[in-house]
Amino acid sequence: MAACMEDKTEEEDSILEALCFPERPAPRTSSSSSRGKEVVTCVLCADSCPLSEKDRLLKHLAVEHKLVIADVKLIADFPKYVLYWRKRFTEQPITDFCSVIKTNSKGPVEKQEDFFLLCDVLPEDRILREQLQQNRLEEILEQQQIERDDSSFRRDCMFCNEEFTGNRSSLLNHMAREHAFSVGLPDNIVYCQEFLDTLQGKLDNLQCLYCEKTFRDKITLKDHMRKKQHRRVNANNHEYDQFYIINYLELGKTWEEVQSEDDHEMLEDEDDDWSDWQAHPVCAVCLFCEHQSETMNKIYDHMGEAHGFDLHKLKSELNLRFYQQVKLVNYIRREIHQCRCYGCQQKFATRSEVLHHVVEAGHAMMLPGMSTWDQPQYYFPTYENDALLCALSDSDSDSEREGHGGDVPVIAEDISNLRALKQTSVLNHLLKNRGANI
Repeated sequence: MAACMEDKTEEEDSILEALCFPERPAPRTSSSSSRGKEVVTCVLCADSCPLSEKDRLLKHLAVEHKLVIADVKLIADFPKYVLYWRKRFTEQPITDFCSVIKTNSKGPVEKQEDFFLLCDVLPEDRILREQLQQNRLEEILEQQQIERDDSSFRRDCMFCNEEFTGNRSSLLNHMAREHAFSVGLPDNIVYCQEFLDTLQGKLDNLQCLYCEKTFRDKITLKDHMRKKQHRRVNANNHEYDQFYIINYLELGKTWEEVQSEDDHEMLEDEDDDWSDWQAHPVCAVCLFCEHQSETMNKIYDHMGEAHGFDLHKLKSELNLRFYQQVKLVNYIRREIHQCRCYGCQQKFATRSEVLHHVVEAGHAMMLPGMSTWDQPQYYFPTYENDALLCALSDSDSDSEREGHGGDVPVIAEDISNLRALKQTSVLNHLLKNRGANI
């Protein structure tokens, strides 16, 4: 936790995921469209073609070399896969790696042919495929991080032409909120610009995004999508799979298979022995500095004595419900991380300067209007595993919370908008707090 509480510069004025360790510059990867222009060379000769025409190369392998590659669609990086086997086939005979299948085995000898099958039954091939899948996932996550940190995003809404700048989430949330068109949570999307270009192209061609029928004019298309509730993308159109992180998670599994999995079998496994489970105490970290404590009373006392901040008093004065407290804590953490006073919004060069200002100016208990911090984006934690969030409650006092053994009912806020996002999502993503890792 302490490692991620360093002073920030003016350029790092956004937090789009739970903080963990200091961010390192991520290499920019190519878009999914540019990958199709890569050239792939045959594993056994000099014949080559663009990756977008790999079916022609596969036909060439089967016809000219009698070589068949199994489950090509499960190969995460086909060019690297081919490059690897091209090298290996120069080192050892192809029969050392491939199963030999004889065709027309009961027919005339002159019509019999031997075909070679390269598949993941071979341990070396299986390891290669899994490694390529892991590498692709890492590349995709790096690309997604770049997009999440990108503040230069600029694009018009495809429904009302309102311009959005700063970050992609502002546009995606606007379309979900104002136009009931959700493509899923922004954090689950990669290659966002290309995704939006694809959707915009379909609308420009007067094509419904859900049923994909074409209409004679924009007014007819608009009325159709509104009346038929077709303001969503077609989940069965695999053209969209490349834009969702979930499709890169596990080798050979689609998003439907990943989401349909449950832990039923693991829950019923009576052989699991949890007797050696040891719970480690979780330290709560001060909202303002790096001070930590294993008890909430001590951390609250510290914030009051060192920084003049009383969360219990604010909760009582503003009559804050549980989720409002969560959003307030995440808002304050985010503003402090960005070296900005959460009360007056004054920006400083370093973290120490903003903390000095908060105390000296008496802004510790000064909050902006609720419309500033009582926002959906602050449902998500600024810091991963923030123990302070776990100590919040709806009770009026600590004694009430202790008197009920900590079993305090939580009164939920109206999250119908978030539920709508989940239900209309093309992938029906589960709402969850997401860290940097999957």
